[in-house]
Amino acid sequence: MFRDRTVVVAVTAGIAAYKSAILVRELKNVDAEVFVIMTEDATKFISPLTLETLSQNPVAVDMFDRNNKWSLEHIALADSADILIVAPATANIIGKAASGIADDLVSTTFLTMMPSVPILMAPAMNTRMWENAIVQRNVRILEQAGIHFVGPSEGKLADGRVGIGRMADIEDILEFAKKLIKR
Repeated sequence: MFRDRTVVVAVTAGIAAYKSAILVRELKNVDAEVFVIMTEDATKFISPLTLETLSQNPVAVDMFDRNNKWSLEHIALADSADILIVAPATANIIGKAASGIADDLVSTTFLTMMPSVPILMAPAMNTRMWENAIVQRNVRILEQAGIHFVGPSEGKLADGRVGIGRMADIEDILEFAKKLIKR
């Protein structure tokens, strides 16, 4: 299902960012063409080099970096992508997207792609953040705009507590993404 498909994986700054490496690897294993974009803060959790190695493509972080192969990456990626997967999707990116804020490469690419490209968000955050009324309102706004969510799931979180907020399992993200691409 992913063969000859272009998948853009957006990585934001959460501890679950390490799972994005597994997601990228699994997408490559099913012959997807994978491009990774990251927020600058995400690079503090996982190295762009790791994701470049796994995706076999340059990773874009800075919207104004002239040393990349795309001109105006957010537009070029929107033109070629079959799906955008935001994993992990932090409360920050969910809030920016729901408010129409485009102040970095990930948020700009997100807004450029919707509604023409299916977007799947895999939230990951502390339980209190996930259950916060503002975050839930932002999720509803995005769902009404046609954005899809997978997870979060319940389990042990980075702070050692058990609760809802873990990023969905990679298998679940891939299954949901397959359904979106089939449409």
